[in-house]
Amino acid sequence: MDTPDHININGFKHISYHIDTYSEDELISKSESFYKWLDKRRSVRDYSDKRVPKKIIENIINSASTAPSGAHKQPWTFCAVSNPLIKSQIRKEAEIEEKESYDSRMSDRWKKDLEPLGTNMNKLFLETAPWLIIVFKKAYNLDENGNKQTNYYVNESVGIACGMLISAIHNAGLVTLTHTPSPMSFLSKILNRPSNERAFLLLPVGYPKFPTYVPDIKRKSPARFTWGYFPLGLAFSLRVLEVVTIFVYP
Repeated sequence: MDTPDHININGFKHISYHIDTYSEDELISKSESFYKWLDKRRSVRDYSDKRVPKKIIENIINSASTAPSGAHKQPWTFCAVSNPLIKSQIRKEAEIEEKESYDSRMSDRWKKDLEPLGTNMNKLFLETAPWLIIVFKKAYNLDENGNKQTNYYVNESVGIACGMLISAIHNAGLVTLTHTPSPMSFLSKILNRPSNERAFLLLPVGYPKFPTYVPDIKRKSPARFTWGYFPLGLAFSLRVLEVVTIFVYP
């Protein structure tokens, strides 16, 4: 039976949508392969200065931009920086904030928790990585007359886009690190961003230096599941400590 390629809902055009279909065995195989591939991702702090073509960065950002967002407002801006002078300026300002954090803002417990990761106030990667991607969230939009337009679920929307950005970087065969100097207002000044944008996340992007070492840390185990059944017709999952707990409402 033929179906129309589009319909109107509330006066707005909705187009027909199709996805590839697979057998149950294929779905299990694909989901397992994706998990194993994604499990290879690690945060890297030592970068090679090997050149990364701009087209790769464009494709990565385009991939992140496919993320869902509240009311489809897409409240994000991606700034890609390769200019050595700008990267040097960003590093200088970031290290000023990091030093202040290590000296007076961070508790002893916080610093103790960071010790296994080998992080410190020295941010050499902000200069050696060939690219920096700075993600800004738009607290609100501005129309052509400068009037404010509301955005919805901004942090959630930008957070999802950043997760997809990290996966796209990994998919391209590159590495990254989530860096959040606090406060990050200096990024708005250096990159001359408008007043409705706030820095959300800074990611160096490139190839790992050879050799590169990462902390020998373990992720929460995906192997053990605890199942609970409740008669309400809703399903959700919750990961707790080392056990993946799934509550099912059939």
